[in-house]
Amino acid sequence: MKNQLPFNFIWPEMLWLLVALPLLVLLYVWLMRRRKKVALRYASLALVKQAMGRSSAWRRHVPPALMLLALAALLLAVARPTAVISLPSQQETIVLAMDVSGSMRAADVQPNRLVASQEAAKAFVAELPRSVRVAVVQFAGTAAVVQPPTHSREDVYAAIDRFQLQRGTATGSGIVLSLATLFPDAGIDLSQITGQRAMPPGPNDKPRPEFTPVEPGSYGSAAIIMLTDGQRTTGPDPLEAAKMAADRGVRVYTVGIGTKEGETIGFEGWSMRVRLDEDALKAVAQMTRADYFYAGTAEDLKKVYQGLSTRLVVERKETEISGLVAALGALLVVLSAALSVAWFGRVA
Repeated sequence: MKNQLPFNFIWPEMLWLLVALPLLVLLYVWLMRRRKKVALRYASLALVKQAMGRSSAWRRHVPPALMLLALAALLLAVARPTAVISLPSQQETIVLAMDVSGSMRAADVQPNRLVASQEAAKAFVAELPRSVRVAVVQFAGTAAVVQPPTHSREDVYAAIDRFQLQRGTATGSGIVLSLATLFPDAGIDLSQITGQRAMPPGPNDKPRPEFTPVEPGSYGSAAIIMLTDGQRTTGPDPLEAAKMAADRGVRVYTVGIGTKEGETIGFEGWSMRVRLDEDALKAVAQMTRADYFYAGTAEDLKKVYQGLSTRLVVERKETEISGLVAALGALLVVLSAALSVAWFGRVA
């Protein structure tokens, strides 16, 4: 069963220190009673009440109460509390990996799948902060980088507008090439994408850096968004490509467009049967700790990209808030002291 508390604690064992709070309350009550007994020794209780004033009856308890709250906050800070809060995302680069296979000319998504995906992608890019670089990878039978990572939105729009339909669907190639775009010096093998054999390293070539897998989804500086409408027909297995992304901590958000049932589409004199492989797209997203989205219409596709824009600009993550809680405790201490001086002329 998951913890339903609004806060978690890195050092929960330190919460035992809060046991001191009720003891302090008992000590305060005992001191107040003792003070009353001492006051009874005066000859005239009327003089005592006149000296103390009516308003001091409740005022004298306010500074100690604030001090008690301050101590509670400081003890909570010692336990290092964490909370899930919304913070600006640290995404620096986003790769749009987009399907340009012949089936993207289907008109079940108006005006057709390709145009709808182009318009939605450009609207998505327009919503991103200017600090985020965007790269564009197109894939069909092979994959190609049509726009390296750039801050120029105009260059990205132009690259998206230049899409040309081709045969085949190599979803795995789109993921692998997107990773190579994010990590150009990682020595990622692209031989399966180019169709050429990998050349053995020459005497002057730099050795490939050692690779150590990281926690899936832990790389917060980049993400891949892959849109496709069909099944893989060539290229590397998309799940193997997803494993490469997961080992590098990169999230791959997948977007499926078009019919789930499948239909026959003609392209350049060919007749092809296309069907959206939702199982594979869901598996890719799950393996990389991302999400899968289905868009059956152009409006659905726009909403998907709008949601992705919000998700990638602002992210909810568990963050330590010890500093905030300690600052609250310090503020309560200052307030308690200020009220004590203002009302009684001393810190007490």
